[in-house]
Amino acid sequence: MPHRIAVVGSNMTDLVTSIVRMPAPGETVEAPAFAMGFGGKGANQAVAAARLGADVMMVTKVGDDVFGQSTIRNLQDNGIDITHVDTAAGQSSGVAPIFVDEHGENSILIIKGANNELKPADIDAAAEDLKRCDLILMQLEVPLETVYYTIAFADQHGIETILNPAPAAPDLDAGKVTKATFLVPNETELALLTGMPTGTDAEIETAARSLIAKGIRTVIVTLGSRGARLITADKATLIEPLKVQPKDTTGAGDAFIGSFARFYVEGRDVEASLRRAALYAADSITREGTQKSYADVKAFDKFIAGLGDSKAG
Repeated sequence: MPHRIAVVGSNMTDLVTSIVRMPAPGETVEAPAFAMGFGGKGANQAVAAARLGADVMMVTKVGDDVFGQSTIRNLQDNGIDITHVDTAAGQSSGVAPIFVDEHGENSILIIKGANNELKPADIDAAAEDLKRCDLILMQLEVPLETVYYTIAFADQHGIETILNPAPAAPDLDAGKVTKATFLVPNETELALLTGMPTGTDAEIETAARSLIAKGIRTVIVTLGSRGARLITADKATLIEPLKVQPKDTTGAGDAFIGSFARFYVEGRDVEASLRRAALYAADSITREGTQKSYADVKAFDKFIAGLGDSKAG
């Protein structure tokens, strides 16, 4: 039976515009293409884990609009348990306008909409199902009070947690997230959390260990094209990236975290799970889109087979 993962987090509808360049203020520039897709950091991570065979439930709020209805259908289509996906009456769904340039780099705006309505009471409503989970994932596209409450709930019931403190929140209270099992920031988010520089590997390790000293067991710093760094109280390990030609980097971080969750609950080997997650994220950026770029088990196994033993982990 697959291990069970819960995602307490956001969903968004991605509005993706391909651009040659961003317009200057007051300028209109023709863009070559537009597409809609499903996103939101929480839903992205849930879909990545589910496509790799995990048993995933999601606790989230959608808007009272056509985007919300489509989001629910998409979660169902990906095999995600929607028992605790609720509609916020009179609220719009979350929306993310995304601009992708010809090099595959992206700029993103988010409008949280119904995601702002996910409250601690929703965690209480899902409590019995959450208690049966092996791992709970969280991000910061929902109210901080809900994130804090979920971490405390998980700690009380002995459930491991992953907190991806993104998008960066200046008012995040580091003291209230120290019970998280894994903290997965990027360099900018780590600097914001600690108030320390993160411009070099040594600075990243020092900043991460300052959080470990406060109680977080493991910090995983994502470094984009430079891979990731796994840091514990006594060890720092580089998780090397796989070099690929990117088509679209949107959602790569979520692919990394969602796949890491799935691999980790299966084997409880943090480093090995991160190395496989790095491969999964690399594979995702060779295709356009966010969730639609995430491989299922069969496609990922084929990708791994094509790399040879040296990269398979």
